[in-house]
Amino acid sequence: MPAPQQKKQYFGADPVACRETDHYREEYIEAFVNKWDALIDWESRAQSEGDFFINVLRERGAKRILDVATGTGFHSVRLIEAGFEVVSCDGSAEMLAKAFQNGRQHGHILRTVQVDWRWLNRDIHGHYDAIICLGNSFTHLFSENDRRKALAEFYATLKHNGFLILDQRNYDAILDHGYTTKHTYYYCGDNIAVYPEHIDHGLTRFKYSFPDRSTFHLNMYPLRKSYTRRLMQEVGFQHIETYGDFQETYRESEPDFFIHVAEKAYREVPDSD
Repeated sequence: MPAPQQKKQYFGADPVACRETDHYREEYIEAFVNKWDALIDWESRAQSEGDFFINVLRERGAKRILDVATGTGFHSVRLIEAGFEVVSCDGSAEMLAKAFQNGRQHGHILRTVQVDWRWLNRDIHGHYDAIICLGNSFTHLFSENDRRKALAEFYATLKHNGFLILDQRNYDAILDHGYTTKHTYYYCGDNIAVYPEHIDHGLTRFKYSFPDRSTFHLNMYPLRKSYTRRLMQEVGFQHIETYGDFQETYRESEPDFFIHVAEKAYREVPDSD
């Protein structure tokens, strides 16, 4: 019998017109997911980010973590090995299956749940010290209503003193100055090209090219840093710190990625007396 045909990505007759939040399920097909680890390169990624996320979580006393954009499991596995209790979520069944497989290869059984962030509390019970939403994943949400709904669900899932760690590409630099990348921190794989084929204020369409000449695409909404921070504050997060490529001090155009740490609890401001 002939082998079953692999499913292919499909963006319609006009790919740059494909701007729907739910379309991400069609983008993370099995063939693309199977190449994702080559794209990020776990060992190089671990070296590039160091213990940044582990330290942020420990400094704030977090123990129970919800990884809402697990992908192939890189951060879930790292945090489990650092001693955290982790529940791993993703909207893509293919990604979760790969994450579970990767977890087993590292000697762990991941607690996986397929979720849609907009209805997170329907499928996730209990409260967490911290939520991590990494890998530029939040930019899959194309409408402001979806972004507000997801952030509100994150907020409600956190304990009263919990916090959210959310990252995004530096779309400000891409929109204002064009695309450049140091290809140092997030996508560390060798001989893999990642670049935007199309950029406008409502869409960045990235192309991923691999050494075997296979290509895949992701359509993402280009979030500006100030807009993301404003949405977090309007949903209720009280204090937000933003890092550029894991650094507190940076020039706006230099980082490839921004990382926001948004706290739910009020901070008491000491008297000036």
